[in-house]
Amino acid sequence: MKNNAGAPRTRAGLYLFDRPLKRRPSPLRLVLLGATGSIGLQTLDVVRSHPDKLKVVGLSCRTQVDAMGRILDELHALQPEITPLVAVTEPAARDRLAGRPDLPCRLLAGEPGLLPTLVREASAHCLVNGLVGAVGLEPTLAAADLGLRIALANKETLVMGGDLVAAAVAAGGAEVLPVDSEHAAIAQCLTGRPAHEVGRLILTASGGPFRTLPAEDLAHVSVQQVLDHPTWKMGPKITVDSATLMNKGLEVIEAHHLFGVAYDRIDVVVHPGSIVHSLVEFVDGAVLAQLGTPDMRVPLQYAISGQAHWPLGTDRLDLIGGPDLHFEAPDTDRFPCLALARSAGAAGGAAPVVLNAANEVAVAALLAGRIGFTDIGAAVAETLARGPQGPVPDLESVLEADRLARDLAAEIIAGLAR
Repeated sequence: MKNNAGAPRTRAGLYLFDRPLKRRPSPLRLVLLGATGSIGLQTLDVVRSHPDKLKVVGLSCRTQVDAMGRILDELHALQPEITPLVAVTEPAARDRLAGRPDLPCRLLAGEPGLLPTLVREASAHCLVNGLVGAVGLEPTLAAADLGLRIALANKETLVMGGDLVAAAVAAGGAEVLPVDSEHAAIAQCLTGRPAHEVGRLILTASGGPFRTLPAEDLAHVSVQQVLDHPTWKMGPKITVDSATLMNKGLEVIEAHHLFGVAYDRIDVVVHPGSIVHSLVEFVDGAVLAQLGTPDMRVPLQYAISGQAHWPLGTDRLDLIGGPDLHFEAPDTDRFPCLALARSAGAAGGAAPVVLNAANEVAVAALLAGRIGFTDIGAAVAETLARGPQGPVPDLESVLEADRLARDLAAEIIAGLAR
């Protein structure tokens, strides 16, 4: 691990850790994107814990309309005075939900720009972005334009468009609060401290299910083995990313945009117990860490509430009987995606967009059984080498780089397919 002595190199970050947050109305009105996914369901559990403080006024899903129906029925019992606005992004699934006129909701028409429309029309105070992938960028920009509090679990938003989001947040007066457990931990360590005191950020990684597996065996692991995460319960895409360490690479880029810390001052350590969620080293050598049991509801609630520690029914950390606080260096030879992401982030411009697009296409191919585990890193590396380069100064150029990279990645993966 690097020992970064000397003055820290920082710039203005999205997370203004040395300034107070805005006061927001109570109860806080939420739009929840990805309501039927892992982040969405855990957000709803936070809402159940604080029905007097939180109200859901907008929700989205892609295809799981039966689950959405159950959510809407429960919300109606919990907050009968509110009829939420709902967006279903897959047309056939939307038609199925439209066939349920008994459901207590207002269903948006399936026009392009559906998710940004939901954000703009729901009259919310806070966006919880629990989407997976590039689709999360545009609704985040819409929320930034409106000056909302943004509880951001969609790391691809900042990987693809960190500078665009920063500009929109500054113009709209919005706030971005991280939901990833690692970035939420860093935020708690940094709250109230000036940027010039920060030496480096240390992100922790569980190491995934293959931390100790020999390199020669990685090519033969099954999809089910990839999805068997040792500590966290997450959706399939992020679970695959955790196994390849791409998730940690994306988090390095995200941390750079959130906290304004240079890439050479953002380190990663493997911590299999997932008890220390991340650490901050200050310029005097002091290190602060945030610890807790693995439970995404904690960082979700911290972001939604505006950095308040409300009561929550979570397992408490057992310092005596719990696991040892073991740390080790990541193995970027066996797991090259971490190094690929760090390199793309440092290159800037289109490189992080290409990285993210290639990874999304490769993960989908793995889950479909068309490529093997080690093919993900190979596909991402080749797409980065051959993909779009140069600046991406606006949303249109980001989306074009994303489209070109996806087409190229699909071509490369076709050559790797089993």
